[in-house]
Amino acid sequence: MPIFNDTKVAFADKSDAQLKKAYWMFKMIEQPSLTKIGTSVLNFTVHNDFPFVTGIVKNTLFEQFCGGETREESMKVVKQLFKRGVGSIFDYSIEGKEDEATFDAVCKEIKDIVRFSVGNPAIPFIVFKPTAFGRIDLYEAVGKNAELTSSQKEEWERVVKRFDEVCKLCHENDKKVMVDAEETWMQDAADQLCEEMMEKYNQEKPIVWNTIQMYRTGRLEYMEEHLQRAREKGYFIGYKIVRGAYMEKERARAAEKGYADPIQPNKESSDKNYNAGIDFVMNHLDKVSAFFGTHNEISSELVMDKMKARNLENGNPHLYFGQLYGMSDNITFYLSDKGYNAAKYLPYGPVKDVVPYLTRRAQENTSVAGQTGRELGLIKKELERRKGR
Repeated sequence: MPIFNDTKVAFADKSDAQLKKAYWMFKMIEQPSLTKIGTSVLNFTVHNDFPFVTGIVKNTLFEQFCGGETREESMKVVKQLFKRGVGSIFDYSIEGKEDEATFDAVCKEIKDIVRFSVGNPAIPFIVFKPTAFGRIDLYEAVGKNAELTSSQKEEWERVVKRFDEVCKLCHENDKKVMVDAEETWMQDAADQLCEEMMEKYNQEKPIVWNTIQMYRTGRLEYMEEHLQRAREKGYFIGYKIVRGAYMEKERARAAEKGYADPIQPNKESSDKNYNAGIDFVMNHLDKVSAFFGTHNEISSELVMDKMKARNLENGNPHLYFGQLYGMSDNITFYLSDKGYNAAKYLPYGPVKDVVPYLTRRAQENTSVAGQTGRELGLIKKELERRKGR
């Protein structure tokens, strides 16, 4: 029997009513055409202030995938998860805004999360997106070493300052901070910034962690070259290892602009690359720590097997597992039950502002082969198990 099929453990905190609501919602998401129409309507109605729609969203998609509208409201979920040994990673999920006032406000919010989480082991990581601190076009220009105007240079200095303020605060308070990865065309600048922050704040242990998308080509080579630089400069590396979430957008842009597709040719290649990333981490644990962000049972089991082969304790402080809140509870709670370091990404924010995140989550569930069907199968299995008690 596959180890991640224990639905009694996975859904121990869910009532029958909650499971039935989740089943209905995943059933809706399973239909690509319905999801496409639904997300368009949802974005329109919420952003045009239809109060009844906001209420519906809060009681369905928002409830499934988010902790609450504020940190304080989300603490109920944090405490519930930590009772079962699962950490929470607050993800302030405001997307799609590109003005300096918003960048400053988000930076302040992230610093508030750091202070809020000090001394609380239930919140093991801080996280932010690079584009929460600056415009994607600016990252692209910096990554290409383009000649910046004086105003762009000042703008970039503000981006660097936001990064540094958050990383410095995390260093001072012994909190680990992960920087999410985004589109390939802005990632070179983000990687460079992360390396600068690591050199500055990871001298004793990994405080700053970068995200590596293994569905991309060239990432393993980047990690190997980065390790060499880290050894030369004497700092530790923290990586969040993921597959990636922008495949369709990446392929379309590459075709439109006529450059080589930066994404692995198929799922098998992505899986192989992810597994190679696992090997890389395991072979360099003296310098590299990793957070394996995956909803893939095979990848999770592979990490566990390699830990066992190296006689590493389940709760090894250099290795973490993570999944998104509202998904793959069968993986998260099995791992925590066995003493592994497991955590959930816990998005929060005002319903209206989080809608872009929620619609992206729905679209990703539709496009990832088998993901929604797996969730439905597990929920159905647990409901049937409960009927037969």
